[in-house]
This record gives sequence, structure tokens and C-alpha cells, in this order.
Amino acid sequence: MELICESNNLDDYLLELNEVNFSDHVISKKANELFNHKQTDVEKAKIAFEFVRDEISHSWDIKGNRVTCKASDVLMHREGICYAKSHLLAALLRSQGIPTGFCYQRLMLFDTPEQGYCIHGLNAVFFQSLNKWIRVDARGNKDGIDAQFSIDEEKLAFPINRDLGEMDYPLIYAYPHPKIVAVLEGYTNVLEMYEDHLPESLC
Repeated sequence: MELICESNNLDDYLLELNEVNFSDHVISKKANELFNHKQTDVEKAKIAFEFVRDEISHSWDIKGNRVTCKASDVLMHREGICYAKSHLLAALLRSQGIPTGFCYQRLMLFDTPEQGYCIHGLNAVFFQSLNKWIRVDARGNKDGIDAQFSIDEEKLAFPINRDLGEMDYPLIYAYPHPKIVAVLEGYTNVLEMYEDHLPESLC
């Protein structure tokens, strides 16, 4: 799939946002722990990706009840759903001057179309050393999910089954999609939100 940038200005993918608040001391402290000036952009991205994937729990997997949205809150509480984890990964990488955007997929919420659909969030990272965008999915691995960092081929959490109504959205957003932010800000119980209130499309 050919990815399409929402903005032709790479600086838009470096902006600090309410959800991507990389100047917060919690984010700054973690960035100082993870990164050093000798690392390449690819090395930094792999480190950040694996940290968010492995060290920040997916709220559904742990049956949490806290809804997180801001990157600093995701890091402080060490949990979030895919949207929230994508905000944290963007914050860590943007803090290092690495352009990072937001991508989305439409997936079956559970196992069959009858159980409904949801929007799944992930990231796209631009590597100046490679002059290309690469999608990565820091949702968190478990049985049946094995997302990896790769600059050669995508190794995302979920394959797309177009025959069952799933799809990739090709746009790389500079800002989290408004529907995503609205749902995270509109609920306080993450399990209720996840089961019944995730957006089914971006339209």
C-alpha cells in the first residue's frame, strides 16, 4: 500500500500537541533514559517502539479500567489502548526530531463481522537516513500477535482481510484523528469504551 502524507511539511509531524506532550517532564525523563546522541534515527525508533510495545500494557489485555490519552499519562500509568500507545510513541520520537504520524486500520473488533468493527491506531515514522516512511504498530504482542520493528517489510499486529470489510487507511495524519481523541476523552472506563464505543470508521 502506498502511504499518503496529510501534510507535505515534515515539520507538521514534529509538532507538540495536547496528546503528544513531549515537553512534559515524565516524557523528557524517559527520553533521556532511552536515547543518546550517538544513536541513529533508526536505532532510536526501534528502542522507542520496543519500549512502548513491551513496557506499556494494552488496557484490554490487562482488563484495566483507566482511559489514557495524553502521552505523559500513558507513560505515567503504563497502560493505554492502541490509540494512546501511538500518542506515546509519537511523543518519544518527536522529542528526538524524528517525524512521526498516525495511521489507522478498520478491523473486526473481535472475531467475526457480526461482532462489529473498530478503528485500530498505529504510527508511521519518517527516517531521513532512509528517505522513507515506515509503519510500526506498538499495540503490544500476545498469543497470535507478533508486531516487530522492521525497515524492510511491515510486521504489523494485524493482517487486513478485505473480504470481511477490513481496510488500511493510507493517510499519515500529523494529528491524532478527532474521532479518536473524542472517544478517549469521552469515557472513563476503558473496558466499556473498548467493547461498545470505539469508532467503526473514520468517515
